[in-house]
Amino acid sequence: LDQFNSQAISNSLWSYATLKHPSPELFDSAADEAIKKLDQFNSQAISNSLWSYATLKHPSPELFDSAADEAIKKLDQFNSQEISNTVWSFAVVDCDVELAIPFFNHLSDLHKSDKLCLTIE
Repeated sequence: LDQFNSQAISNSLWSYATLKHPSPELFDSAADEAIKKLDQFNSQAISNSLWSYATLKHPSPELFDSAADEAIKKLDQFNSQEISNTVWSFAVVDCDVELAIPFFNHLSDLHKSDKLCLTIE
């Protein structure tokens, strides 16, 4: 994993989660590697990685804490799907709700600027 770039880490995690194939040792190692490289992760890689951990219910508090800090720095790069998946991931793994507030604020700002259209039925 030390040879993997951020996209390779994210894609690998996403693949395992999509197949519903838990691999605790891989996910623990990937979390360690991802934390070292989080500054290289774009919004999609952050979102997909967190989604993968949440989907497989694999706890990784250090990754989620570090990813929250990095995601907040890159919040303007997140689209609505990435925001939604990230907030959902925090909720599923029982992270501190305070970490998700910037995502909700950003989503609200997008809606106010007409960059995002929400339909509630």
